[in-house]
Amino acid sequence: MTTVNENPRTPLIETRSIDFIPEAERHGSLYSQFTLWLGANLQITAIVTGALAVVLDGDVFWSLIGLLLGQLFGGAVVALHAAQGPKLGLPQMISSRVQFGVYGAAIPIVLVCLMYFGFSATGAVLSGQAIAQLISVSDSTGILIFATCIAVLTMFGYRVIHLVGKVTSVLGILAFAYLFTRLMTLNDIGLLLENRHFSWSTFLLAVSLSASWQIAFGPYVADYSRYLPSKTSSWKTFAAVGLGTVLGAQASMVLGVFAAALAGANFRGHEVATIVGLGSTGVMAALLYLSVVLGKVTVSTLNAYGSFMCMATIISGFGRRLQFSAMQRMLFVLVIVAVSTTIALLGQNSFLTAFKFFILFLLTFFTPWSAINLVDYYFVNKGRYDVQALSDPDGRYGRWNVQGISVYVIGVLIQLPFVDTHFYTGPMVAQLGGVDVSWIVGLLVPGIHYYLVARNTARALPPERTQQA
Repeated sequence: MTTVNENPRTPLIETRSIDFIPEAERHGSLYSQFTLWLGANLQITAIVTGALAVVLDGDVFWSLIGLLLGQLFGGAVVALHAAQGPKLGLPQMISSRVQFGVYGAAIPIVLVCLMYFGFSATGAVLSGQAIAQLISVSDSTGILIFATCIAVLTMFGYRVIHLVGKVTSVLGILAFAYLFTRLMTLNDIGLLLENRHFSWSTFLLAVSLSASWQIAFGPYVADYSRYLPSKTSSWKTFAAVGLGTVLGAQASMVLGVFAAALAGANFRGHEVATIVGLGSTGVMAALLYLSVVLGKVTVSTLNAYGSFMCMATIISGFGRRLQFSAMQRMLFVLVIVAVSTTIALLGQNSFLTAFKFFILFLLTFFTPWSAINLVDYYFVNKGRYDVQALSDPDGRYGRWNVQGISVYVIGVLIQLPFVDTHFYTGPMVAQLGGVDVSWIVGLLVPGIHYYLVARNTARALPPERTQQA
């Protein structure tokens, strides 16, 4: 894995926010990209996501195949977003101003913020369960303890987040190796795999669960690659992030499938205890509960940090600035963590059912954004963005890009016939056996549509104002 030397002068507490990272401040390694996304996926929420494929009536064998296919597809989408970071030196959602306008970019960003709050809340619920078992407190107290840790780590910023990713990836590998060893030696896995009853509906559900899981990282993945030197190979960035996120998520989801199949009806409401119960009791169980908490630390910190980036991007678009002080960052983070913690405390008793609908429904609103952003970057403007104009409502990208916004709205609306939630089910869902495939429609249709309407609108940039891929 190719690496880039760390800059010893880089402060532990990040001083940048959503502003451009000058070349002199670039640092980091492709290896840290791999470990960050490996650690972010070796965690309990990914395990539960995989378990849903079985909980919702899929068999073990075809669930594993479906999850892997969705992983590969979704992981490729995420890695393509990650490759933008070193070239632009900016957070992911800032580049949306090219496609939506400086003000118009707030439309998808607000929805992405809601997604972050939801994922942070679900992570807090599961981590709260683990902390409760570990130190004999209530689940609510466990949630509050976990939230405090996330707030502190997020305030440090980029460099500490990568350090945490390295630590949790090592701990995650050790914990998962132990759990898989226990699983294989104490249970007849072959018997589970022999129970095969292929169904398109449950198979596509497994594909959708893992692809949705991966694509959900898209709006903030470049936030964690933007400090890499601009000459970093896009292909190597793609490979480092893609390999880390796919390996981590697939390992977690495989464990979730086996755990749910073995536990049966007892899995619901006892997700963390079931996973730890695969391993052992006593001291070893306590260590596994600790690994569950630490495993959630990375991704929950990513969610809180990403939320700050999104909120700062919205405010800066209307305020014509890209810099925020350390105190402003701290206030943002405290508000973000407080909101997600409140959601966790209120919704902890109906977690599993709500989680499935949550991840699939919110994707309806930002898979079109992902498609538009990728098509614009790789096929329309081909990575040549005027960085200075991204903070100027009167510049070349304007306040509102009606063309991009229109494609986005159409992309959202065209998914509605394929959406399946507890409060709305589209007419095509029944035809597909009850499977929500709106994310597929939301990627393909807006992507093609945007290319057709925008391919002739890209304008040449002066060389001194260009960030080129």
